Parts: sequence; C-alpha cells; structure tokens
Amino acid sequence: MNILHSLFSESFVPHGHCYLWKPELVWLNVISDSVIFFAYFFIPLQLLYIVRKRGDLPFNWIFFLFGSFILACGTGHLMDVWTLWHPTYWLSSLIKAITAIVSVATVMGLMILVPKLLILPRPSELQQAKEAAEIALANFQKSQNQLIQSEKMSSLGQLVAGVAHEINNPVNFIYGNISHVNSYAQELLNLVDLYRKQYPDPAADILNYVEDVDFDFLKVDLPKVLASMQIGVDRIRQIVLSLRNFSRLDQTEMKAVDIHEGLDSTILILQNRFKQTGNYPNVQLIKQYGSLPKLECYAGQLNQVFMNILSNALDALEEQCQTNQLPASFIPTIQIRTEALDSEKVLIVIKDNGAGIPITVQSRLFDPFFTTKPVGKGTGLGLSISYEIVVDKHKGTLSCVSEVGKGTEFHIQLPVRAFHGWVPETSRTSEFSRLSFV
Repeated sequence: MNILHSLFSESFVPHGHCYLWKPELVWLNVISDSVIFFAYFFIPLQLLYIVRKRGDLPFNWIFFLFGSFILACGTGHLMDVWTLWHPTYWLSSLIKAITAIVSVATVMGLMILVPKLLILPRPSELQQAKEAAEIALANFQKSQNQLIQSEKMSSLGQLVAGVAHEINNPVNFIYGNISHVNSYAQELLNLVDLYRKQYPDPAADILNYVEDVDFDFLKVDLPKVLASMQIGVDRIRQIVLSLRNFSRLDQTEMKAVDIHEGLDSTILILQNRFKQTGNYPNVQLIKQYGSLPKLECYAGQLNQVFMNILSNALDALEEQCQTNQLPASFIPTIQIRTEALDSEKVLIVIKDNGAGIPITVQSRLFDPFFTTKPVGKGTGLGLSISYEIVVDKHKGTLSCVSEVGKGTEFHIQLPVRAFHGWVPETSRTSEFSRLSFV
C-alpha cells in the first residue's frame, strides 16, 4: 500500500508549471502526445493481427517484442499528458523503466535475429527459385506423361508383336499348304475328266451325283475359290509383316532400317481410315518415295512419329469433309514424299490438303498438352512426343508449314547417322541381333 501510495503521490509540482501554463504550449503537448499514444496503440494491434493471420511467419516472436516496446513508448507519452496536471512522477518513471527493459530485450532479440535475416534469400533470388521450380514441375509433368505414353506404346508394341507372332504361325501353315491344295485339286479334277473320257457311260448313281453337285460349275469355281484364298492369305501375311515392322519389338536399339518400310507399315495399319465411310470419301494417298540409304535410328519410335502425324492429317481431312462448304470436286489427299538431301541427311514430307493451321496455333503446336481437338479426342501429347523423338533422340528437325485453306506440311529431317560413332556389329548371332555403340 505504501508503494502504491508513493506511485500515485502528487507531492511534486505538476509539469504544467514548467510551461508556465501557457495554453498554446500546454495544448500543443497534449495534442501531440495524445496522437502519438493512439498511433503507438494501434501499431501493436496491427502487428498482432498479422501474426494471427499468418501463422507461418518465421520469427513471429520479434513482432511481440516490437509491439510491447511500441505500446510501452505510447504509454509513456500518455503519462506525459497526465503529469501536466497530476505530478505522479513515480508512476511515470516506473513506466519508463519498463520501457527501458522492453527496449533492451528488443535490441537483444534483433541482435540474435539479424544474422538469420541476412541469410534469407532476396526477392530476386526467390523469383529465380520460383521460376526454376515451375520449370522443374513442368518438365516433371512432361516427363511423367511422356513416360505414361511411352509405356502405353511399349505395351501396345508388345501386344501387336505377340498377336503378329501368334497369327504368323497358322498363316504360314496355310500359306505353305494352299499351293499344294491347289495342285491336288487340279489333279483330282484332271483325274475326273480322264475318267469321263474313258468311261463316257457311267452308272445312274454317278450321273445323279454329278448332277446334284453341279460338277461343271464346281470344276470352274474351285480354282477361283482357291485363288481367292491365296489372295486372302497373302493379304494376311502382309498385315502381319506390317504389324511386326511397326511394333519393332525386337529392334528397341538403334538399327539401320529402310524408312519406307516403316511408312508403309503405318499406312497399312491406318488403311481403314483411308476408306470411304458415310459422307467421308476415300482419301487419296500419293507416295513419292526417293532413293534413300538405310537410316540408323530407333525404328519403332519413328513409326510412332509417322502414326501421330498421319493420324492428325486424317483427322484434319475428316473435319474438313464434315463442312458443307466444300466444292464437289474436292478430294481429300495425303502426300508422302521422301528424298535424300545429301549423303548425310534425308527429308520426309507428309502433306494434306485440309483446312490448314492458323499462325497463332503453329507457335504452340509442339507444346505438351496443347490441342485444338474436342475434349476426349486428343491429349496434346502426340506432336510433343514426336518432336522429342525426332529432335532429342535422333538429332533431326521437325517443322510445320501451313496456311489456312491450303493444307499442312510436316517436314521431318533426319541424319543418316544420328551418332557418328555408331557402327553395326560385324557378326550376327540371330536374325534380330542387336547393334552396338563403339
């Protein structure tokens, strides 16, 4: 009670006497100290609000120290107004002592905090780190989707190769025996003719049977049936060979291949899309193959590039044919041209006479996930993966030349030898032996 009595004792002269109680001087101090107090009071509230809203702020304890220091200073200014009329200088001094303690604690906290603040990254460094993280994330997403796409293509290649292998054996069996069946049937027909010549008057039962089976028709039609079977088996063998060439499951390493085989295999697989369906007419295919050397490449991956570009061309033509503004003379056409630019480079051009690609779209054509197709029809990865296969893996170039209303051309330029140190093995242990890097 004695301490409290001393703190609130007014046995001193009020501070207003120092100003000789001049109203202008007194009120100047009152207004100034009051404004400072209110400002010092609201600053800690703002700091407390920030800390509560941003719980993830590091070193949030320094905000409390600053708030306490500012609040103590504001209380000191409030006491300066009070002591103008009430000389409780002990209370005013106690508040100043508390302010001094808080200020020393704040200084010590800053001394601890400053080295940690100095090692924090600058805004420019944070921006660079953010950009690097965004690029890394985009590359990761691109790689992830390309890995998924590659895994799908690998699984498809395994499936295709497996089906082709399983079909190949019975087809070869039929293909190898159908010529014998044809020969045997012809011999049996000749034998029957010989019997008819030697025995012109057969028994009634034989005559009835000959009439029932319509032997004269059978004699003419059986060779035709066997010839049709021969054509069908040849066609199946071509399809099986094309499937094997397209999948290239046994050629996952770099090999010297005839690029025309890959183009023909891809065309054969897409053959049904070249045929007329409903209002969609037959697509005319023009092949202008030049004389090319064998290319050292990843054949299966290049076949994937051909598949993506040809599929896009067929999609463009189909979309073009669905419009009602085409002239009656319009014929959807795809042209494939190959030529050797020199002894080191070859060019493959795939051209269609579709609607063309706007210039604003061409700049984003090879970006991952970019597509102009409806939702569910395109993933936006086909051309991006094709670009990576041609440019990154084969050291070639892939470009698009297009004009709205005049169709689109894709130019694939490939080196004959993607890696100068690559040479084939001199000895082959099997039909599909690997080629190595030396």
